[in-house]
Amino acid sequence: MRRLLILFAAAALVSPAAIRRLTHSQYNNTVRDLLGDQTLPADNFPPEDFVHGFKNQASAQDIPPVLAEAYDSAAERLARNAFQGGQDANNLIPCKPRNAGDSACAAQFIRAFGRRALRHPLTDRELQRYQTLLLKEARRTGLFVGGAQAVVEAMLQSPKFLFRFDGPAARLSYFLWDTMPDGLLFQAEESGALSTREGIKRAVRRLLDHPNAKESLDQFVGQWLRFDLALSAVKDRALYPQFTPELAISMTEETRRLIADNVWNGRNFMDVFTANYSFLSSDLAALYKLPAPSTEFSRVEFPADSGRAGVVGQGTFLTLTSKPGDTSPTVRGYYVREQFLCQQVPDPPPGTNSNLPLVTQERPQTNRERLKVHVANATCAGCHALMDPIGLGFEKYDAIGRYREKQTILFFPDRRAKDQTPAKVTVDLDTSGMVSGTRDSSFSSPKGLGEILARSEECQSCMVKQLFRYAFGRMEGVGDRDTIGKGLEVFRGSQFRYKDLLAYMAEAVTLQEGGN
Repeated sequence: MRRLLILFAAAALVSPAAIRRLTHSQYNNTVRDLLGDQTLPADNFPPEDFVHGFKNQASAQDIPPVLAEAYDSAAERLARNAFQGGQDANNLIPCKPRNAGDSACAAQFIRAFGRRALRHPLTDRELQRYQTLLLKEARRTGLFVGGAQAVVEAMLQSPKFLFRFDGPAARLSYFLWDTMPDGLLFQAEESGALSTREGIKRAVRRLLDHPNAKESLDQFVGQWLRFDLALSAVKDRALYPQFTPELAISMTEETRRLIADNVWNGRNFMDVFTANYSFLSSDLAALYKLPAPSTEFSRVEFPADSGRAGVVGQGTFLTLTSKPGDTSPTVRGYYVREQFLCQQVPDPPPGTNSNLPLVTQERPQTNRERLKVHVANATCAGCHALMDPIGLGFEKYDAIGRYREKQTILFFPDRRAKDQTPAKVTVDLDTSGMVSGTRDSSFSSPKGLGEILARSEECQSCMVKQLFRYAFGRMEGVGDRDTIGKGLEVFRGSQFRYKDLLAYMAEAVTLQEGGN
């Protein structure tokens, strides 16, 4: 079947700001729960773009032709797998057809499957259209399941499957579970329970106690903190032989576990910036120069005099904000502003020369010395004053997060020179940093910045805004002030228990509170 592009032409008439498309993770989870399919088809779709820090922002969820073709191929394959060998292995058909043309069983199947796949009760017109398709294909193949397969393929290509014309059940489940509603949630919607705050609160409590909620939080955290940049990082092997893809995976797992431990054990969420412990693998412990943990990713306390603490002291942050061969104070500062303070730093003007002075063996310079060119350039000074002073406070942690008391600069010989080792020059590091615009914000280590962020009202508010953006699939606007403000009240009133913030935001998104 090749009807997908026609269907999308109709879907394109709907404003992209009004509806949202299933993200790739939501697609995978939905076909898993709908069809019992574990093949993760969306992993082979074209990669999603990050907009406003996330991959689920409605303004960027168009359907380019290459994605439309991927949906088409996936629907055909998924439908075929659902009835492989002419069998209904996952019991998608709720009745036993008397023959290939059993119209009563066809209607029963279409109503039941369509309710789940399209996430709304089918209209008479929809029922008739799908029933005609089923019976026509059943006659052609001589098999009822042949018709059922055609219906499944068609529904998986429908805009009503791929886009979220959501009722309250789907809004709630796709936020808290990253997948379609289950039977109990559909029943709650049909009974009217999800039209009341008390009914929503009951549903939220149930959903938050399910393992799906933990997987969904992991999805949010991975996007918010940009795990993808750490996992795809490339480092100079001559300088960082310790860095491997496996180490990058361990880094993101450390961060994931720290936040999951905090959220699901009801700790103060602002402690993720100040935690004097982490969850380390043997490789990470070696990187941090700590004893190996008793078991992989068990909790490890940092020494009392350690400058490493919280997420800003972890390999994930320190690696993804660095270059292949060096740290980047500018990028580290930019990341803190954007991810933890929700402050947008403007892009540099077109044509701006971002190159720093070259380091030579005759004149070795630290990054602090090289970054002075930003202050000297009036075009650059305003924005770099927001970023560089923050990043310079991390300079005792190299491009993969190793601690260094001083910086060692290697000067490699000409490739034509044989049997020569690189020349080494060691320079002292000044790691005094500050967050301009924030009072009492001087620091010289990740631990120091973590303490500043943990007590910062802007950071606390940013935690609410980041979750809002993810939940609603868009940036906050003027009309969202009450939603954000109430969320911050709930967050603070709960002593920064993130589970309470999740519950509040789930209620808000289910009722569609807030609006630009």
